[in-house]
Amino acid sequence: MDQVENTSGLQRVLLDQRVRLLRFLRARGAGEDAEDMLHDLWQRVASMPRSPVADPLAYLFRTAENLMRDRRRSDVSRERRQFDWHDTSVSEHEPPVAERALIARQRLDEATRTLAGLGERVEQVFRRCRLEGVGQVAIARELGVSLSSVEKDLQKASRALAQLRARFDAE
Repeated sequence: MDQVENTSGLQRVLLDQRVRLLRFLRARGAGEDAEDMLHDLWQRVASMPRSPVADPLAYLFRTAENLMRDRRRSDVSRERRQFDWHDTSVSEHEPPVAERALIARQRLDEATRTLAGLGERVEQVFRRCRLEGVGQVAIARELGVSLSSVEKDLQKASRALAQLRARFDAE
């Protein structure tokens, strides 16, 4: 009883009107969560500064309604986030992770074979420029060829890989 004696006027009204507030919350869709929401209401009232309220019962019902509104907004936001996350992380047509990894390895092997089939210099120019980040001028100096030759080799590799990608996309 010491706890009841230390309660504010709003808390006493809440305790007295507990059944009505629970019924109010359940009628507005709280269902099984009505008790939890009533506890949230208690917490909110307990954390308020002790100041007089003109109509404590109306205040409690309005606060309970605001809690319901907050909970609905939170539920809608959570569902939207989960839906968005699911949409971005898993596609209905996308194979499972292990299968995707296998497909990626196979495609990488095919891209490597495609580059190797273009000739040693084209493959070397592509790797140095696109994978290692070396500038075209530096590659031209290393290989003892013109900048134009390096550019043409990069174009040749890019065209071959674009065709390969188009084939992958068609599969």
